[in-house]
Amino acid sequence: MRLHAALTLAACLAPAAAIFEDDAYHIDFHYALLGLPKHEATFFQKPYAGSKASLLYSISQNQTIGAINPKDGALVWRQHFSTEPHGQGHLRSGSEQDTVISAVGDRIAAWSSSDGRLVWETSVKGAVVEDLEILEQEDGMTINEAKDAIVLLSGGSHGVKRLDGKTGLAKWTFEDSSGDTPFQVSTSPTTIYYISLHSPLLGGSKLKVTSLSPITGKKVDQYTLSSDAEITARSNILFAGANTAAPLLAWTDKAHKVLKVNIIGTKSVASFNTPGDDAVEKIVLHAPNHVNSLPHFLVEYQTAVGHSAEVYHVDLKKSTISKAYSLPELKNTGTFTTSTSDANVYFTRVTEDEVAVFSSTSHGILGRWALKHSLATAGAHPVHGVSEVVVKAGTASAVRSAILYSNGQWVLHRNDELAWSRPEFLSGTVSAVWAGLPEEEALAQALEEEGNRNLVSAYIHRVQRHIQDLMYFPAWAQSIPTRLLGSVFGKSNEDAIKDVKLDTFGFHKLVVVATEKGRLAALDVGSRGKILWNIDLHQFAPDATLQSLSLKAHRGHVEVKDSSLKAPLFINSTTGSLAAHQKAKTPLPAVSGAEKLVSFALVDDTLKGFLEGGPTSEPVWSFSPAPGERIVKYTARPLQDPVASIGKVLGDRRVLYKYLNPNLVLVTAVQDSTRTASIYLLDSASGQLLHTISHSDVDTSRPIPSTISEHWFVYSLTTDAKAGALSRGYQLIVSDLYESPLPDDRGPLGATSNSSTVQPSSSTGDVIKPYVLSQSYQIPAEISHMTVTQTRQGITSRELLVTVPSINSIIGIPRQIIDPRRPIGRDTNAQEKEEGLVPYTPVINWDPKWHITHKYEVIGVQDVITSESGIESTSLVFAYGLDIFGTRVAPSFAFDILGKGFNKISMLLTVVALFGGVIFVAPLVRRKQINSLWTT
Repeated sequence: MRLHAALTLAACLAPAAAIFEDDAYHIDFHYALLGLPKHEATFFQKPYAGSKASLLYSISQNQTIGAINPKDGALVWRQHFSTEPHGQGHLRSGSEQDTVISAVGDRIAAWSSSDGRLVWETSVKGAVVEDLEILEQEDGMTINEAKDAIVLLSGGSHGVKRLDGKTGLAKWTFEDSSGDTPFQVSTSPTTIYYISLHSPLLGGSKLKVTSLSPITGKKVDQYTLSSDAEITARSNILFAGANTAAPLLAWTDKAHKVLKVNIIGTKSVASFNTPGDDAVEKIVLHAPNHVNSLPHFLVEYQTAVGHSAEVYHVDLKKSTISKAYSLPELKNTGTFTTSTSDANVYFTRVTEDEVAVFSSTSHGILGRWALKHSLATAGAHPVHGVSEVVVKAGTASAVRSAILYSNGQWVLHRNDELAWSRPEFLSGTVSAVWAGLPEEEALAQALEEEGNRNLVSAYIHRVQRHIQDLMYFPAWAQSIPTRLLGSVFGKSNEDAIKDVKLDTFGFHKLVVVATEKGRLAALDVGSRGKILWNIDLHQFAPDATLQSLSLKAHRGHVEVKDSSLKAPLFINSTTGSLAAHQKAKTPLPAVSGAEKLVSFALVDDTLKGFLEGGPTSEPVWSFSPAPGERIVKYTARPLQDPVASIGKVLGDRRVLYKYLNPNLVLVTAVQDSTRTASIYLLDSASGQLLHTISHSDVDTSRPIPSTISEHWFVYSLTTDAKAGALSRGYQLIVSDLYESPLPDDRGPLGATSNSSTVQPSSSTGDVIKPYVLSQSYQIPAEISHMTVTQTRQGITSRELLVTVPSINSIIGIPRQIIDPRRPIGRDTNAQEKEEGLVPYTPVINWDPKWHITHKYEVIGVQDVITSESGIESTSLVFAYGLDIFGTRVAPSFAFDILGKGFNKISMLLTVVALFGGVIFVAPLVRRKQINSLWTT
């Protein structure tokens, strides 16, 4: 009892900081991600004229723009467009320019190449940017002058715009009223080419090329290429444009038997047969994008067993295309990249095990390196990339290639070395769950098995298990000196763990994540997010689309569900291999009570409760909000939510008993017409309505996050003074649930020896409803997600974790700050001070010490999940979305673990000195005692 009281007192201490300075960058980790880079919008570029080094620029498939330092893979800057409409993302940069220009949806913007600051921005309302190019050359244009942008529009209006490179203002607009589908725009030193798709009545598509004057934007010429026999879909068009002296237009037929290439600006079409040894599955055309480069290009042919390539030259005077040479087929997967130096063009071939550089003028190998760190062992192959090549005296002395691999890793090879790797596949994480480690799962399974046996059999099984554990004793004994020395000198090996294993404090926990592309991966939170395995779920379900993945942890495996899967997949949580398709055992955490009998789901805007086993035609109960309202969110109390005390001890030693119902679910409903939001508290076992509250002047288009824990729940709203008002406010509302408003009173059920959870109203009616004490606070910014920390026994004070997108931060608000019992309009008395209460203030400002992300900018957070660790004081936190972030927090300080500042050496020296002193003084004391006896 004394130990429990001491722990409870320590847990009530108010935290002073979310994370200590010496813990920053050690107990936490952050993956600042861009996303999977787009091939046509990734390039090396010097940030400004005269710069000695280049940066790697890209726009990802999730419309995030950024710059990467090629030296170490660190993120230099990025801009994320989270609310942009659908459409392709584009990123271009002119030669010798200090800006990059992007187009996402209807928004075109110029950014500083070195730091990502916004230079100018414009938008085209009602339209979508289909393509973006830079006007590299024009008569009268100086070298240092900002180069104009050419944008191709579709949607509300079809056409081409020329935007001023300094301001983004339109210089001219060409409108296309033909009804053709805009496809791409290309530029040459003298002409702008607008390429569209014309669909005849008999099917297929013809390529229409319209020549425009770069000065006025007026149509100069127009012609149509006969291509309807080959082009049945946009995917048949291989290449269009590139800012070269000879812009190209290439397409192929559905069977990939014929390659056709047109020099844009001419009406002639060159036809080439593709290699016929193996069936060609994909054709990729690689061409330089520098205006002064040689008019050479490479065509890559990918088959089921390998890939090959052919290099072609363009004769500008004769306007002809001829094949220069072929590269042999390799029986493995690879890709090609294009780079230029002055006017020379080089092609780099990157395979699973080597890098080779070729000149566009000859088939001779300029340089070859065998990769020392091949990713082929992980089942990954190169998909696409970009390269920079250094050629001296006809030999490639150095090459660096940024390659996207099929497992979602974006890596940079510097010659034969792996310079860095970025797990960009994690940027699309849509679901995550905590999973147990092997030792923990094996022990839990063994204990469960012993629990199902009789006394004698269980005892024999335990003895056998202990005998088997003796085989690990020699290794454990050998590790004692290392662990002791590491503990004494503060050199813990937690950050250098190679295998998945339990640690002393339970910080090494697995998080299994699922991405929108159908990948599944496991991260070790205790090893700063180390990726343990990474698999593609399509290998187990080739025909599944995997659009709504959800995960559930069980002992030893993770259950994967999706609407496109015929049956759930069970994946081994420690190896990533496919487990047996069998009914899952008890999940982690284990469910009990009413949760084991009733589950609930939202069906046709009605929340329904079903018996165990999933939705059936006969729900146990159903709940519909008020007429005109729609349910936007429902939040249930966590299955694992331990409570250390059933009551709250007041300053006068009386007790307010908490309303502890494990079946609580919080339902949020909104009515757009009246701009109101209603909060309903339900009992999920019976479907009974326990509490309701309504708010007016609510912006129903904004998120209304909520969470529930122990005996309290909290939610946040965005309020407007009136419709269309520019000013808005953000509120945080917290409510406590008690059995009775009176201390030392258990309420109507206090004297009841038995009651029904499923049928609470059969005898007592509405008297079982909790007493609700609520309070609201004004907060400085909008909250998108919220959750609560978890600890093993629930002794530690809980902390509310909120995600604030406007500052890209996750903030931990102490529970004491949002306590609804804070006195209003007066100072606290002696008893309230003893409880830790402070006077109520209507505004809560974000204390800098509450930021658990400290200096990290965590962008695009979709959710935050928490878990207990091996010690009571500490909770593990994991956030996912565009970025990945993990840390551990101690809301009531780390009262059960020694900090890094504790001087263990001084303690040992003190103990040794005391021991030596005792040995030295003991004979003197003994002699003095004997002498005193003789004297007396």
